[in-house]
Amino acid sequence: MKEKTIAFIGLGLIGGSIARRLKQHTPEITIMAYMRTQEKLRQAKADGVVDVILEGIGEELRKCDVIFLCTPVEYNAQYLAQIRPLLKEGAFVTDVGSTKTNIHQEVIRLGMEEVFVGGHPMAGSEKTGYENSNDHLLENAYYIITPALHNPSGNPSPSFFANQDYSRRLVEIARAIGAIPMVLDYEEHDKVVAAISHLPHIVASSLVNLVRASDSPQGIMKQVAAGGFKDITRIASASPEMWEQICITNRNPIAQILEEYIASLEEILTQIKAASHPALHQLFETSREYRNSIADREKGILASENSITVDIVDEPGSISTISVILAAKGISIKNIGINHNRERGEGALRIIFYEKEAMEKAKKQLKKYHYEIGT
Repeated sequence: MKEKTIAFIGLGLIGGSIARRLKQHTPEITIMAYMRTQEKLRQAKADGVVDVILEGIGEELRKCDVIFLCTPVEYNAQYLAQIRPLLKEGAFVTDVGSTKTNIHQEVIRLGMEEVFVGGHPMAGSEKTGYENSNDHLLENAYYIITPALHNPSGNPSPSFFANQDYSRRLVEIARAIGAIPMVLDYEEHDKVVAAISHLPHIVASSLVNLVRASDSPQGIMKQVAAGGFKDITRIASASPEMWEQICITNRNPIAQILEEYIASLEEILTQIKAASHPALHQLFETSREYRNSIADREKGILASENSITVDIVDEPGSISTISVILAAKGISIKNIGINHNRERGEGALRIIFYEKEAMEKAKKQLKKYHYEIGT
């Protein structure tokens, strides 16, 4: 990695995690950062992550080899015009936004194709902000790289990319932070995330609201929603502000895939009303086969929950015993509680961990004590 000075405009969960890992990988690198919340920048400097706190978009940026735009997607594009005159020879701008067409169109409007490479680290958390960043958030996560194109509606082969050298440098940065780089045309990227990320969030949110509206005055649906329902709708707990922006900036691909999904639901409704055994069986069979074929070795765009269930008897000291077993091995627990809805055969206790490694250690340790572990 040839970069010596990198600036971050915005230092939240993603920007902070990239900065932490870069500093760990290359301690001598100089990291500058600007955001409105100066208190968090002071904390980042105290942590040894940030070397220079920027007061604004100004002359200090002329020293940078790369500038990361890590603000909400709606605002990233607004910084481009301010940054363009401050780029030194050989420097480029990238972003970490989860939608790409909006910022690429602004890049084209400003004539910045030669100095911009889009990026989307496909990892995250239900928590936001620098205080929740870490140096391994992007480890083994896909990092989508979307170079600017000379002809944005043409063939997205590498020969059409505006600046292949900057794309290669961003690939090197992605590898340096432990991510898996993947180069895509930005329009293709937005179609992909509309289907595998944006639509699931919309479906989860609408399903939660449907149950909320359909529930009885006694709240029986809410009471029994723990377990399977809460698992499949977990992503509905994400930031409303962030998802409002995502839906607006990626509205065309989302609208297209949403229309296709609505059509598929209407077809399923027809099959249910007709009691069509073959069609319904095929629905669940094909979805099961396809889902089981999806690799789970790497992090995907939707962060998974590191949790297990444990089959225990409801008696005094049961939870304390498990806590002591895990604590003795230095295994940290994020949350622990009774799993009231166990319709999929899960255990009575659900334990959530901060990291997958801790979860795997816990499973191994609890099995030594003959506990039955589920997921």
